[in-house]
Amino acid sequence: MFAFIEGIIEEVRPSHLVVENQGIGYLIISPNPYSYRVGDTVKIYTHHYVREDMDNLYGFRSRESKDLFIRLIGVSGIGPKSALSILATDAINDIIMAIEEGNIKYLTKFPGIGTKSAQQIILDLKGKLVDDDTELLPSGSSDVEAALSALGYSKVEIKKVMKKINPDQPVEVMIKSALQMLIK
Repeated sequence: MFAFIEGIIEEVRPSHLVVENQGIGYLIISPNPYSYRVGDTVKIYTHHYVREDMDNLYGFRSRESKDLFIRLIGVSGIGPKSALSILATDAINDIIMAIEEGNIKYLTKFPGIGTKSAQQIILDLKGKLVDDDTELLPSGSSDVEAALSALGYSKVEIKKVMKKINPDQPVEVMIKSALQMLIK
C-alpha cells in the first residue's frame, strides 16, 4: 500500500515510532526505533502487513532491509516479530552471508530464532537473496579494504582474503587477520 513515507519523527517508543507527514502521524513498527531521533526528517521504506488479527505498518531505513523483511516473513514459522529481531542489527550483508553459508550459529543468536527456525530460513532463502555476480562482504569490510588498499594490496588480493575473515570481529582484528593471510 505504501512504498515509503517521508516526514519528521514526532515520537520514538521501544517498539515503534511516529512519523508526521502533512498533518498525519503514521505509527511505524521498526526493528530499531532508537536509531531515530525526534525532529529528524527521514524517508522510511514501509511494508503494510495485514492478517486477520493484525494490521501493522513496518518501516526500514533501506529498501534492502524491507526486502529482506518481506522474504523472512515468507518463511514458514517466521513472523514479523522474529524478522524484526533479525533485522535489528542493521547488518544486512552479514545476515545474507549467514543464510548463504548456512551459518545456523549466527542466525540462532537472534531472539526468537531457534535451530529449527534457522534451518528453515536457510532452506527457504539460500540462493534466493543474491545474484551470481554479487559479492557479499562482512560489515566493516569497507574500512578493512581501505586500509589494505592504502598498504598497496590489489583489489583481487583484498577480495580473496575478505571472504575468509570473521565478520563478528572488530575492524582492527579483521585488518590484522587479513594482513596475516596476505603475508603467507
